[in-house]
Amino acid sequence: MAINIIKEGDRSPRIILHEPTGSTVEVLLYGAQVISWKNERREEILFMSNKAIWKPPKPVRGGIPICFPQFANFGTLEQHGFARNRLWSLDDDPSPLTPANNQSTADLLLKSTEEDLKTWPYRFELRLRITVSAGKLTMIPRVRNVDNKAFTFTLALRNYFSVSDVSEVRVEGLETLDYFDNLSKRERYTEQADAITFDGEIDRVYLSTPTKIAIIDHEKKRTIVLRKEGMVDAVLWNPWDKKAKAIPDLGDEDYKTMLCLDAAAVENPISLKPCEEWKGRQELSIVSSSYFSGQLDPSKVINGLR
Repeated sequence: MAINIIKEGDRSPRIILHEPTGSTVEVLLYGAQVISWKNERREEILFMSNKAIWKPPKPVRGGIPICFPQFANFGTLEQHGFARNRLWSLDDDPSPLTPANNQSTADLLLKSTEEDLKTWPYRFELRLRITVSAGKLTMIPRVRNVDNKAFTFTLALRNYFSVSDVSEVRVEGLETLDYFDNLSKRERYTEQADAITFDGEIDRVYLSTPTKIAIIDHEKKRTIVLRKEGMVDAVLWNPWDKKAKAIPDLGDEDYKTMLCLDAAAVENPISLKPCEEWKGRQELSIVSSSYFSGQLDPSKVINGLR
């Protein structure tokens, strides 16, 4: 089924995915960036800055940008790599995945250009499958080495989540793990808290994380569950008040209603020989906690609440 591409003025073309219960996802072709995910009640799950710049070449502040072939400044390339600053195309041949046959899945493709080869001298194909279903958003990134030499890369799906109040939410699933603290020159620490709560700036890469992590938001009566494969690390980021004021495309108060929890492969870069392909998977789902009167048992979420 053909995907409808929407073009408006000088903004990046976008596509909208629908599924039968009413959930929708909007994706920009610029950066293959998801900019909206609404559930069947039309509630927005993702955060978007009220100062977001919608005109390329800047990536949009919010949604789910993809960081490739470098996360943050873990390397010599521009911050978070260049994939989020490129115009992607629809992928007509997403093999070995079966072709999408409905309006709830999009396959996007980015190939290296001669310009990219000047800064990162490896030929690659980066594919991203985005699927919306009832209560779920699934993203499958795949990287193929189409060069005649091996390369390594780091990658992340930067998930900007909309929260009621960042100082009132907590994250479960990262306790007792080691992390790099980017606020302390990437010093390595071990998480001591039973659950992670927020009262100031945070910028951490948690290492060798479980496949499930949850953000519990009592006020919104929902828990966001991140399930991931192939991306063993997880990043937590919130700039807090001082740094938020210094970010031009972020509102001064925006930090209060956002939290980034990323699926990432950072500590151990992924290596690909010629013709090899890497595949990751991220599944975001929403668990309503209204029937728990706002007291969702996080252990059930982490330990396999379906």
